[in-house]
Amino acid sequence: MSSMDDASIEDEKSNEHKGKTSVPLHHQRGLLTEDDNQNQVDSSQKKSTFFGFKKPVSPSVKFQRLAPEKDSPSCTFGGSVHNIFSKKINWGSLQNMAKEWLSNPTNIVLFIWIICVAISGAILFLVMTGMLNHALPKKSQRNAWFEVNNQILNALFTLMCLYHHPHRLYHLILLFRFKPQDISKLRKSYSKNGSYKPNERAHMMVVVLLLNLNCFAQYALCGLNVGYKRSERPAIGVALTISVAISAPAIAGLYTVMSPLGKDYGTDTPSDEESQKTEKRFSFSESNPEWSGGIFDFWEDISLAYLSLCCGFCVFGWNMERLGFGNMYVHMATFLLFCLAPFWIFNLAAINIDNETVRGVLGITGVFLCLFGLLYGGFWRIQMRKRFNLPPSKFCCGNSVVGDCVLWLCCCWCSLAQEVRTGNKYDILENKFYKKTEGEMGISPLPREEQLNYRSTPSPSRFLQEYQSSNTELGSSSRGNDSTLEPPIPSFIRR
Repeated sequence: MSSMDDASIEDEKSNEHKGKTSVPLHHQRGLLTEDDNQNQVDSSQKKSTFFGFKKPVSPSVKFQRLAPEKDSPSCTFGGSVHNIFSKKINWGSLQNMAKEWLSNPTNIVLFIWIICVAISGAILFLVMTGMLNHALPKKSQRNAWFEVNNQILNALFTLMCLYHHPHRLYHLILLFRFKPQDISKLRKSYSKNGSYKPNERAHMMVVVLLLNLNCFAQYALCGLNVGYKRSERPAIGVALTISVAISAPAIAGLYTVMSPLGKDYGTDTPSDEESQKTEKRFSFSESNPEWSGGIFDFWEDISLAYLSLCCGFCVFGWNMERLGFGNMYVHMATFLLFCLAPFWIFNLAAINIDNETVRGVLGITGVFLCLFGLLYGGFWRIQMRKRFNLPPSKFCCGNSVVGDCVLWLCCCWCSLAQEVRTGNKYDILENKFYKKTEGEMGISPLPREEQLNYRSTPSPSRFLQEYQSSNTELGSSSRGNDSTLEPPIPSFIRR
């Protein structure tokens, strides 16, 4: 009997304990915090596991555990939305990014081009929609503003196509030729991460053909705008050329992203021959290269100065290819277009404008842009200085970039002559300058012009050893005879 009484007393105590631990819903939601509820649940778990076994948990306790978990997603969603809208823009980092982007002269020119296109496009849109009817009440005034901004936009887009077309034609030639050295150049321009893609030649061909189609469509549109007055222009021809000029680059961009060119694949490993070639280096390099003379020391090589003056575009393209900055003919064509195309485009655009003042402004703008085409040479001088670690010229505002651009704007021929003399002073291998031996000639030919490939030789001193060995062989053979000694003929003659 006593044992049964003790059991009944224990049952009553356990029921009382259950009643205490089971908390109603309104107490959990309103009066109790999440910490109090968690403490009660932890205490009940400790008591149940004291004797080495777990007690079955009542449904009310399970509900207490699940309720905060069910409520947590809504809380986290509200908190995340609040955090998103409460975040502030870091204007300091944006300002630093803008400064870094504008430090590139190419980006500065592109930014100016975008501003001009935006202003002319906005004015053209306002005139077409009639929003400027109060400011321009006469139809003749509206027609004049429409034609002026239409010709400006036509000139800007035609110039952009002219500047890009040499590179696109060059890439088209590389696709038709498709040699191993061409494949790496094309991959850098059109493949993601510059790696191998399946059927890459066909996909690249589609993109390059679309980009060339964009250029030809823009040329046709320019011809319609220049050759016809507004009232005489064929509407179908203008609509067709505009649609092709806009859609071709858009389709090319989407195709590049959606096709295998824009996807990640396994990177191809270089072959043994390529790895052996890349492992070969010259035995000594120039740690602190210097410019060959000052900017006005063109008397050091007067023939080179005359070449820079009379045929600067050809010398510039030849020097760029020799330094490893791209194809010679592409640089020649691009430099010519930068310096000559703005004059012709803006003056042709002024033909269909009746206002003499606007004509004069367009003509002066063309001449002004032709002068600024010399900045193309300044841009590549900056790249040459950075790649080969040449000393900067900070005579203008203490900025080396501005100094290089000013040198080309003020004295382009002297700057070009100095760059060519500097290239002649060193051997060039893998974006570095290497010292030349004393017996070597001044001007180094292009890789395709030389009979032997310097880039795969271990050291320039090899040619000096070759020369000395030929001297000893000829000298020993001549001693056996009583004939008169003659100077040996070098086994290698550089241009």
